[in-house]
Order: sequence, then C-alpha cells, then structure tokens
Amino acid sequence: MQLDTLAITLQDHIATVRLNRPDKANAMNATMWQDFRRAFDWLDGQPECRVVVLDGEGKHFTAGIDLQMMMGLAPQIQDPCDGRTREALRRVILDMQDTLTSLERCRKPVLAAIHGACVGGGIDLICAADMRYCSADAYFSIKEIDIGMVADVGTLQRLPKLIGSQGLVRELAYTGRRVEAAEAQAIGLVNRVFDTRETLQAGVRQIAASIAAKSPLSIRGTKEQLNFARDHSVADGLNYIATWNAGMLMSEDLTRALMAGKGAAPTFRD
Repeated sequence: MQLDTLAITLQDHIATVRLNRPDKANAMNATMWQDFRRAFDWLDGQPECRVVVLDGEGKHFTAGIDLQMMMGLAPQIQDPCDGRTREALRRVILDMQDTLTSLERCRKPVLAAIHGACVGGGIDLICAADMRYCSADAYFSIKEIDIGMVADVGTLQRLPKLIGSQGLVRELAYTGRRVEAAEAQAIGLVNRVFDTRETLQAGVRQIAASIAAKSPLSIRGTKEQLNFARDHSVADGLNYIATWNAGMLMSEDLTRALMAGKGAAPTFRD
C-alpha cells in the first residue's frame, strides 16, 4: 500500500508502519492523520499480516500535530452561522479521534517502537497501540497544554488506563513536562527500554515474530477480549469470552496446536 506520509512493508507476517516525514520530525499533518486510518484498516484486512510494528523515520518518532494544520483549520470550518462552525469543528475532532482508534480497531496487535521525541499527538497515537517500547533517548510530553488547548484525541481517555495513576496523569497533563525513557518504563507507559534505536528495532521485531508464530485466530480474539474487558465490568467480560469461545474455541488452530506434539512448534494458516 502506497501512502504519502507512511511507509508500509509486510514481511514474514510482520507489517511495519513507519511515520515518514523525517524532514518535519514526523509532524502529523492532515494527510498523515487520514493515512493512519487507511493503513490500519488495510492491514486489518490482510490475512498475511499477523502483527504490526509502528515506528518513525529520522531523528524523532514524532513532534506531534503539525501546527500548520491547526492554523489552517479555521478557514475549513468557517460558516456564517456560529453553531454550524462549532458543529464542523466537533466533526473534525471526532474524525481525528477515529483515525487513531483505527489502531485499536485493527485486529492485529500493534507494537509502537519509539525513539527521540514523542510529544503531543504522538502520545495520543501510542496510547492506541497494544504495547509500547522505546530507546534510551526517547522522551514523552503531553504538549497540548503548552499551546493553550486540551488534548482531545485520546491521551486523557487512554493514558489513565495504561499507567493506573490519576494523580500522575494529571501532573503530566497539567504541566506538559518531559518524561524520559527510564521514568516511562517505571510508570508503565512503555514495557521496556532498549539502549539504542537499532536494538529497539531488533528487539521489537523479535517480540513481533513471537506473536506472529502464534495462532492468528487466537491472537485476534485475545485483542478483542482485552479491549472489551478494559472498558466493561468483569461480569460483562466473562460473559463475552464465554460467548466468544462457544463460537471460536473449536478451531483448526486448536487442533493443530494440540496435535503438534511435545516440543514441536505448530504452524497456522493466515
């Protein structure tokens, strides 16, 4: 798939989606926001894709939302009626939210590999991934507060559920301060810190390969259940998994795994 702002490769069941505006520190312009949805909707429908790695080209993962995009927003939504202008702005925000929700909607696990800066809209982006890993030079900031706005495309909704501390989320959102790699791991924002960008990419790909070797049907079902459980009660989650496995448990993948024999690695169809 060819996109203007993202480079996509697919090899050995692992897709790599790379932010590809290195001359702009991968600032997220209007095209990139839409490209996220195009990319992840496309990968969701590719049977040979079992897991996705998200990373960035150049010095930084992303500098966040492109400010030129923000400055150009007013003429796009302007209407003689103030109510219609506000309605148009709300629709823009909802659409931007949906572009990042496409990472969650994609049935394949998404692993974010972060180096350098990950600020503003970049936090919204990685919070929609399944797992986050970074290099030692990475840093994070909820930067929206420094430009006089409220983060509005997912950080304030997803981050509290990722790190589990309302007080810390509020500190980061109110101050916009930098979180270095070591602290990001300590608070649970990232799973692991790698020494360099090269070891980050190699390590994340190794994790992706281990996921790609599992039953694709089971991996997709596990993501579905984890996303549902995060937003529902335990009782609702238990009821859903009972219904899910009533329909999905007796699969070809289960048979292959059981028949593989001790020490043998089963192989699965896409």
